[in-house]
Amino acid sequence: MTQRSRKMKKPFAMSVIAAALLVAGAAQAKEVSDADILNDAKTTGDVVHFGLGQQGQRYSALEQVNVKTVKNLVPVWSFSFGGEKQRGQESQPLIHDGKMFVTASYSRLFALDAKTGKKLWKYEHRLPEGIMPCCDVVNRGAALYDNLVIFATLDAQLVALNKDTGKVVWKDKIDDYAAGYSATAAPLIVKGLVITGVSGGEFGVQGRMEARDAKTGKMVWMRPTVEGNMGYKWVNGEKVENGISGTLNATWTGDLWKTGGAATWNGATYDPDTNLVFAGTGNPAPWNSHLRPGDNLFSSATVAIDPDTGKIVWHYQTTPHDGWDFDGVNEFVSFDYKDPKTGQIIKAGGKADRNGFFFVIDRTNGKLINAFPFVKDITWAKGFDLSTGRPIYTEGGRPGDPTAVGEDGKKGKTVFSAPSFLGGKNQQQIAYNPKTGLFYVPANEWGMDIWNEPVSYKRGAAYLGAGFTIKALHDDYIGTLRAVDPVAGKIVWENKNFAPLWGGVLTTGGGLSFYGTPEGFLKALDAKTGKEVWSFQTGSGVVAPPVTWQENGEQYVAVVSGWGGAVPLWGGDVARRVNFLEQGGSVWVFKLHDSKVASK
Repeated sequence: MTQRSRKMKKPFAMSVIAAALLVAGAAQAKEVSDADILNDAKTTGDVVHFGLGQQGQRYSALEQVNVKTVKNLVPVWSFSFGGEKQRGQESQPLIHDGKMFVTASYSRLFALDAKTGKKLWKYEHRLPEGIMPCCDVVNRGAALYDNLVIFATLDAQLVALNKDTGKVVWKDKIDDYAAGYSATAAPLIVKGLVITGVSGGEFGVQGRMEARDAKTGKMVWMRPTVEGNMGYKWVNGEKVENGISGTLNATWTGDLWKTGGAATWNGATYDPDTNLVFAGTGNPAPWNSHLRPGDNLFSSATVAIDPDTGKIVWHYQTTPHDGWDFDGVNEFVSFDYKDPKTGQIIKAGGKADRNGFFFVIDRTNGKLINAFPFVKDITWAKGFDLSTGRPIYTEGGRPGDPTAVGEDGKKGKTVFSAPSFLGGKNQQQIAYNPKTGLFYVPANEWGMDIWNEPVSYKRGAAYLGAGFTIKALHDDYIGTLRAVDPVAGKIVWENKNFAPLWGGVLTTGGGLSFYGTPEGFLKALDAKTGKEVWSFQTGSGVVAPPVTWQENGEQYVAVVSGWGGAVPLWGGDVARRVNFLEQGGSVWVFKLHDSKVASK
């Protein structure tokens, strides 16, 4: 026994050492915690959440790249997504533990070495035949939590991968793609929950927000965003009713609420101060508003949801009884400001809505503080009544009813409307700089001829009841980056662009605002004046938001390039502005070519 015991000593010792190393390795593994996500806006060494923080301000305090040094910004590396699967690239990269995680068209996800661009692994989701994405095969980004990277797919699934290996850890179906459901937004992470919405408003889906355990994918709650539908929570794995959203038939007549749209296709933000998730909701279905009298809650609105219960705490509807496809999905960005009259700090939220108005809302209760135009041509409303919070509709601004007296029943009266249904702002994300107190809004000036038609719901088919033709309003520009003062309620400066703007904005403590153009340029403007101070041609249109982070004392800037999205899918004047642009698919990373210069 003694001799045998001696023989076992060395292997046993080796096993102990190996186990110790595994434990040490596990302890050193850099998982993404709730604290990491909560502090993402304050930490500069990584980007672990969409929006550079749950509140979505897209602000970085980094100053190494600034108005004076940005002229020295040069490419470090570029990575191609490869293959023929190009189309629109709208993803925001995430950076953590020396790795970049970036999604691409057709539901792909890449892990790259953030310093060199070397591919570490790739996940390519197997998409079925017959997917029905409304507006290109895009994806806007992933989420990080624990040792997982999580993203949504075009066939309406959620996939969680091991962030080190790319292996599937869990997968869950959101809904049936054959019924028109899809998913394109970056998930929101709140207190261990992965919170997502649905796409598919043009197919008569039921809009909703859902919360799952981020580690396991198990459902926690589901909240419909169409009034009259039942919400649910999961208790010990059992599905339990959690109250109807709103009141049945209060703002919807008949059964149209069952296919009411209000898709939450652009994701959500979260404010820890109020413990509220803010989700934007899309247009009601169908577009033909004469078929659905009433305000049609909770469509074309912002809804504030308690993440612990899944209950709607408040809502504000930016376009009641929407008849122009003015989705209210645009992001609601939390910010604080001092009331110039009382000196009190106001907990507010800013939203550049598709309908052309910029809204400042008390984020604690949903009360409208101010609403003012951020585009110059608005025809559907004259403004907003700040006492009631409701729009002052323009007489004759709504497309006509095909069944009205004098009409032939096939087509209602055509009206010219501005903005167009693509909006004063669409999916392209705004940014807020607390140093300047300004929002930076990638806006578009365009209009449309629009008319209504009869329509009936058919599962999985387009559900519009409208026709349209988009028109440019100016010979020299459609897109324009505008700096907006939310307190004064005015546009401070603008920088015009010939083609529409479709990519988001990054603003920094270095006094810069970065954004991309369809013509392929990543640009940096002086955040105070709007003067262009740097640009770089990426080789394809930029329709994604830039990010920045610092590693080993050097500041990096990254953006995804690849022309696509909704704009090139439509014809008319707009097509003539963009039909010469080439598709692509790549991510670019930049830094100052001489860090010594940057420090002076």
